[in-house]
Amino acid sequence: MQFLELVLKNFGPYAGTQTINLRPEKDGNPCPIVLFGGMNGGGKTTLLDAIRLALYGGRAQCSTRGNLSYSDFLNQSVNRHTPPLDDTRVELIFEQVQDDKLSTFKIVRYWKKNDIKDTLSILMYSDFVTDWWADKALSNTWDEYIETMLPVGISNLFLFDGEQVKELAEVETPPEFVVGAIKSLLGLELAERLAVDLEILASRKRKEMSGKKDLAALEKIEEKFSKITHKIAEVKEDATNLKNKLEQAQKNQQQASDKFISEGGKIAADRSQLDRQLNDYRATAEKSREAMIELASNTLPLALISPLLSQAKTQAETESSQQRAKIAQNIIKEKSDRLLNYIAEISLNPEQLDKIEDFIRQENRELEQLIGSDTTPWLAADNDHIQQLENILNYQIPFQQTTAVEIIDKIQNIEAEIDFTDRQLATAASPEAYKELEIELKNSQEAVANAAADLVSVNRYIEELEKELAQVKKELENYSSEFITIRNSQHIIASIAKAQATLKQFKEKLTLKKLNKLEVEITDCFRYLLHKTDLVHRVAIDTQTFSLSIYDTEGKQVPKHRLSAGEKQLLAIAFLWGLARVSGRQLPVAIDTPLGRLDSSHRNNLVERYFPSASHQVILLSTDTEIGKTEYDKLQELEAIAHSYILQYDSAKRQTTVENGYFWP
Repeated sequence: MQFLELVLKNFGPYAGTQTINLRPEKDGNPCPIVLFGGMNGGGKTTLLDAIRLALYGGRAQCSTRGNLSYSDFLNQSVNRHTPPLDDTRVELIFEQVQDDKLSTFKIVRYWKKNDIKDTLSILMYSDFVTDWWADKALSNTWDEYIETMLPVGISNLFLFDGEQVKELAEVETPPEFVVGAIKSLLGLELAERLAVDLEILASRKRKEMSGKKDLAALEKIEEKFSKITHKIAEVKEDATNLKNKLEQAQKNQQQASDKFISEGGKIAADRSQLDRQLNDYRATAEKSREAMIELASNTLPLALISPLLSQAKTQAETESSQQRAKIAQNIIKEKSDRLLNYIAEISLNPEQLDKIEDFIRQENRELEQLIGSDTTPWLAADNDHIQQLENILNYQIPFQQTTAVEIIDKIQNIEAEIDFTDRQLATAASPEAYKELEIELKNSQEAVANAAADLVSVNRYIEELEKELAQVKKELENYSSEFITIRNSQHIIASIAKAQATLKQFKEKLTLKKLNKLEVEITDCFRYLLHKTDLVHRVAIDTQTFSLSIYDTEGKQVPKHRLSAGEKQLLAIAFLWGLARVSGRQLPVAIDTPLGRLDSSHRNNLVERYFPSASHQVILLSTDTEIGKTEYDKLQELEAIAHSYILQYDSAKRQTTVENGYFWP
């Protein structure tokens, strides 16, 4: 997990909207530390609370909540200068690798003053999308989902403050938050909670039991109740077996059906239908061929000599034109001769007469050209024949050609269907094989029917038993509530004792199995942070109290009072660091007021060795006296700081603003 961005809007002392870049990198290079500088009361702890609140909502262990209800805490967290219609908002963006893919989450929690609860929205972003999209299903199950990444039980190992370190350093037995984290890591938290709940239940049942009365009648009814209960369990087991048998029978039936189809059984069963279908196809094809024969007996064959018919039509039209021209020529010649005689009689001048004669000769030449040669017409077609020939060429032949194409296409399609049906019939199983396939399929179907009937019968029997059980239960309730209470309480108390003994053994074995690894990690962390490498050889953890014991190289226990205050704090940090490492989770670490009362040498060890190595992302919230100029310069020299911010607190307005930089440039 890696935090990328934190957005605060009207939250605590942070008025308005303030966006903080938490990405642990600088100029594209990984740098683990994000440093916040601020004076006491300036809002450092509020930043840590904002992260906790975004992740866990009502389950968040925020520093200022105390015994407040969640709604009261939300109202308390609204900035005093927030406009009435504006909301308060906390947003946290982080990355997490899941299923070998990097996914980006945005947690958005917002509420308004005096609202009952906050509104949660989870948005997702990945390489497959171009913008944030709301995951409603994840929003509804967020409390369960965040437990898979950063369980609230171990969150204090990664999000802690200097007061926790100070408390851990000064006490002999680890405080509650550390003990809770250890138990959560070791898997003891649920077992302990169950043990406590069992003891509470046992105590309650003991108080409910009073007096001794004859329970013979009640025991008889209870015996009947127990027998029916066991019988129902047995029959339900039979029902489960029958259900499995039915599923297997259905699987066998499917296999038999597939085999029946693949080996031609279905086709053999449909042979008569396919034969009828094939006969229908052939009859249709025969009718289509007869239609083609009828077309062939008409004018369709003339389509073969369409060019010759076109030439004949042209010849007929030419001969007709020539005949009309000859007739016209004789008529015009007679009229021209009479015209010339008349012109000669009216005594026109010679020039005008020549022009008229030239015009008439020109007209005659045109007629002669139209008549052409003097060959005798050989076709001698009249107008009716020409019209009939034109009708054949322009209408009858094209229509019959189109009809013929349609009939041919129909015949080809029918031939394809006939061929396909023939091939189907060819793949049909033989009568002997078909009989075997049919028997096998029928047997599988009968097996399914029998299994289904058996399952229905058993389910009906279960219903009858459950009705009988309900009746007996009613008798128990009506008989004597006091007797039932006593008997049930006795049974519960006996069962609780067995469960508590089992839980005790479980806790002991689990604790011994896992504490050794935790001791090794804490020892390594403590030796790494100390400048006295010969002070400690081994750190041991008590299996009951989880208190730490230190042993030197000679195997002798080092009293804790011999450690300086700084060494005790380093031991506390090593304790938390070791627990975080044992968790096996790659999570960010946030530390509020991290250095406390450490002397210079221990500070240097913590600055040089712990802060850059505590995690891939370390958020430090410090005053100017903790990470001073020397420590700041050292972290800059180690190139460990990705971003540094200064929390500027305006005491008059009681507001904090996040700005880039630190106490020193």
